[in-house]
Amino acid sequence: MRATDAPGFNGELRNRIQANLTRLIDVAPEAPDSYRRASVAIIVTPHESGEAAFLLTRRTPHLGLHAAQQALPGGKADAGESDEAAARRETAEEIGLFLEQKALLGRLDRYVTRSGFAISPFVYWSEHAGELTPNLDEVSAVRRVTLAALYTRQDLILLPGDTPERPVVRMALGDRFIHAPTAAILYQFREVALAGRYAPVAHFDQPDFARR
Repeated sequence: MRATDAPGFNGELRNRIQANLTRLIDVAPEAPDSYRRASVAIIVTPHESGEAAFLLTRRTPHLGLHAAQQALPGGKADAGESDEAAARRETAEEIGLFLEQKALLGRLDRYVTRSGFAISPFVYWSEHAGELTPNLDEVSAVRRVTLAALYTRQDLILLPGDTPERPVVRMALGDRFIHAPTAAILYQFREVALAGRYAPVAHFDQPDFARR
């Protein structure tokens, strides 16, 4: 897929994403027991243009953690709850979209953050993500971003981090920038699910503001 490509929302795309995730992602990396489990959802859904898109939220400014940041729907897993179930529950609570388990296409690598979370990303297919009802206590806005927007002229930027082997990553998304962990997760989604090539992201670090 190139920057000029605009994948349509159709069965061919669904099958390709599911096959790539099944083939390339086998084992979720482990995380220390002290880390808090969290899950996020990459929801592939129609854009008004007919292209395929995914849902991206902006967190409300008053939240204690990651306030006003762009993020995928998701949050902390409850005790006794599976990571996948947490992704669906948090999506329903945050944006009013109820996903059935059969909507799951696969998962990406677990991403361990500096702020103490072990984030499990899951990929879903939703034909009926019509009018969404964001929970304004957590989410100030939801937007549909075309998959083609994951490919731009200056798509992945690596900046010096605390250690040479862990660069800070940010990604251009149209005319905006996003940062790890969201940037790392979406980059792996692009490379694995769409392009069919494995790309590890555990070595990508977050900027200071994204650790809060």
